[in-house]
Amino acid sequence: MDNNLIYLAQTDTTAGLLSANFQKLNQIKGRDKNKPVLMEVNSLKKLKNLTRIPIKFKNRVRKSIKSTFIYPNQSSFRLIKDNLHLNFLNHFGQMYSTSANKSGMDFQYNEAFEMCDILVVDKRRIFSATSSAIFKINNTKIIKIR
Repeated sequence: MDNNLIYLAQTDTTAGLLSANFQKLNQIKGRDKNKPVLMEVNSLKKLKNLTRIPIKFKNRVRKSIKSTFIYPNQSSFRLIKDNLHLNFLNHFGQMYSTSANKSGMDFQYNEAFEMCDILVVDKRRIFSATSSAIFKINNTKIIKIR
């Protein structure tokens, strides 16, 4: 796999740009190249290898759908359960993901198509929808960010 490829795909939530290189995602979106980007993972086992899930919230993380969690180490992950998107993600195991629009702008299909190297289309096609809920967790509490 070429780590610099940008994929445009329908994620479990909305149209998304995915890559193994988060700095490349930030660059094409016009953001600071070091801005953190969430990572999608295809299994709970993979998530446990990447971060420590506080014991108090393990069950919530395992059962949640369309939710991104920012962990105590400040890394953010979304465990994918949507079968159509999971079919794509299983080829990689994990990928950085961001919405398919320029920073602060609305989704435009033609613009998103120009930002990607590879278009991944399933039966849903590509469309803008509601973003994931974002929660920040530490060892004792959880705060809804979005």
